[in-house]
Amino acid sequence: MPTDVIMPQMGESIFEGTITKWLKKAGDPVEKDEPLFEISTDKVDAEIPSPVAGILTEIKAPVGATVEVNAVVAVIGEAAEVQGASSEAGKTGSNSGEISGKDTAGAKAQHSLSSTYGTTEVVPCYKADASEDEAVVLQVASQKLRSSPLVRRIAKDNNLDLGQIAGTGSEGRITKEDILRYLNEHGAGTIAPKEQLAPPQGSQEPQPLTKMRSIIAQRMVESVRISPHAHTVYKVDMTRIVRLREREKARFEQQHGVKLTYMPFIAAAAAQALVKFPIVNASMIDGAIQYHSSVNLGIAVALEWGLIVPVVKQAESRSFVELARAIADLAARARSKKLLPEEVQGGTFTLTNSGVFGGEYGTPIINQPQSAILAIGGLRKEPVVLTDAEGNDTIAIRSMQHFCLGFDHRTIDGADSGKFMSELQRTLESWDKPIG
Repeated sequence: MPTDVIMPQMGESIFEGTITKWLKKAGDPVEKDEPLFEISTDKVDAEIPSPVAGILTEIKAPVGATVEVNAVVAVIGEAAEVQGASSEAGKTGSNSGEISGKDTAGAKAQHSLSSTYGTTEVVPCYKADASEDEAVVLQVASQKLRSSPLVRRIAKDNNLDLGQIAGTGSEGRITKEDILRYLNEHGAGTIAPKEQLAPPQGSQEPQPLTKMRSIIAQRMVESVRISPHAHTVYKVDMTRIVRLREREKARFEQQHGVKLTYMPFIAAAAAQALVKFPIVNASMIDGAIQYHSSVNLGIAVALEWGLIVPVVKQAESRSFVELARAIADLAARARSKKLLPEEVQGGTFTLTNSGVFGGEYGTPIINQPQSAILAIGGLRKEPVVLTDAEGNDTIAIRSMQHFCLGFDHRTIDGADSGKFMSELQRTLESWDKPIG
């Protein structure tokens, strides 16, 4: 039986993606899990593997098409099926001027490409309510410019006119590499491109949201509406871990092939606390509390073009080295477009490092249907009052860090959040676990 290939969902707030490259053409054999096509969303680029082995019989969404999640973009058939269909087509189409045999699927795909790009009109998204600004092809000075949401976001953030950038992709498509190369050679622009110009200073004219910005806004509002948010902030003395990391980082990287960062310490401490207080790892679904058998940690990864949250599955059962490797691996593959769809789904608790930009702490919004999210603040040295066993006070320089837990007050009481945070604090301040 033929197998439909669908557009995967690359994160909870992603509802569409742009086909940026087909790595196979119609008629090619493919192996299961072999890279089949590349997609670009507003937050991540990724290679999508084939779900089965067989023959790519039809490409339904050409390069440049923006399609919704779960839409069928291609069809894969079994080798025997394709041979039978080709033979039948050869019999019926030879005298009627129709394309026959094994070229049928390829002709369909080529016809789709020709009809899409054969005019000067803007290419529409593959959905009924798509607006012009979501189209993959921009109309600037009567010249078609093909690009992805990612490329347009980079252009907007750096005030670049896409009309000035030469595209090296399919049919002149401007790729991520093209725009990054242009940025490296010429730097950011000083005047926004015409299609992205801000309103004149002092103008009161409202500017409509893009579709992606609208979806993100909707999700944030929904989360705040669904979950009564509460936050608690703890200040943690990270001096012990800072000294351990400084002492062991060279050996750790040499022995295990991965840099020793602070995130594995925090992830391990969070996983331990979540096992001890499973209500913080639970979800409210259809008015009932759903406890989860595993701790699946979503860990935010900052990219040049946005943010994505891959998930470390069964974090509670992993050693420190395994956690460190998993976090580094997911981050690296997020930046090189190698994440699989299932690797950004199924999180039960999220870690977000808001302190990486220097902030004291953030008050994060929960990723539905999770019940809690932990924001990691900036790590800095501060004077701290220390009290010894005899009650004597001294002032010392310590490495301090804020942690803010945002939680759903329907599921988690203040006492539960306090117990969880106290356990997290105790584990980090008195770290005594081997790191490998």
